[in-house]
Amino acid sequence: MPKVGMQPIRRQQLIEATLQAVDQVGMADASIALIARLAGVSNGIISHYFKDKNGLIAATMRYLMNALIDNVTERRQALSDDSPRAHLQVIVEGNFDASQVNGPAMKTWLAFWAASMHQPSLHRLQRINDHRLYSNLCCQFRRVLPQAQARNAARGLAALIDGLWLRGALSGDGFDTDQAQRICYEYMDLQLAKQVS
Repeated sequence: MPKVGMQPIRRQQLIEATLQAVDQVGMADASIALIARLAGVSNGIISHYFKDKNGLIAATMRYLMNALIDNVTERRQALSDDSPRAHLQVIVEGNFDASQVNGPAMKTWLAFWAASMHQPSLHRLQRINDHRLYSNLCCQFRRVLPQAQARNAARGLAALIDGLWLRGALSGDGFDTDQAQRICYEYMDLQLAKQVS
C-alpha cells in the first residue's frame, strides 16, 4: 500500500524523469522502462499514476504549461505599471523564461508539438495553450487598438514568440533570451504606436 502523501511526490518524480529522458533520447525512445529507471521506481508505478506513456507525456506538458502560466502570473503581480505594454512585456518574458528555454523543456515542447498532430489528447492541450497565448495578447492590444487591429497584432506577436522560440530551440546554440525579447518588444511597440488618439 502506498504511503499517504506520496502521490504528488511520485508524480513529480516521474514528470522530471520524463523531461530528462526526452532530453537524453527523444520522445520516441523515452520508454516507460527508461523513465522509471531515471525516476528510481518500478515500471508499474507509471501505469498506476498515469495509465500509460501518453498519460505521462500529457501530465509533463501540463506541468510545463502551468510553469509558463505561473511565471506570467508572478510577473503580472509584481507590475507597478498597468499599461498594455507592461502586460505584453510580462507575457513575452514568461514565454522566454528559463523554465521554458532550458534543454529538457525545449526538447519536450518540440516533441509534444509533433505528437500533438496525431494524438487527440495532446492536440487538445496544444489548442488550449495556443488559445491562451492569443487571448492574453489580444486582450492587452484591445485596450488601445480597434478589434481587428488588436487581433492582427496578437496573431503577429504570438507567431513571433513561437517562431523565435522554435529557431532558438533548433539552432543548437544557447538560447539568446535577450535578443528574442528585444525583437518582440520592437514589434509590440510598432503595433502599440498605431493606437487611435
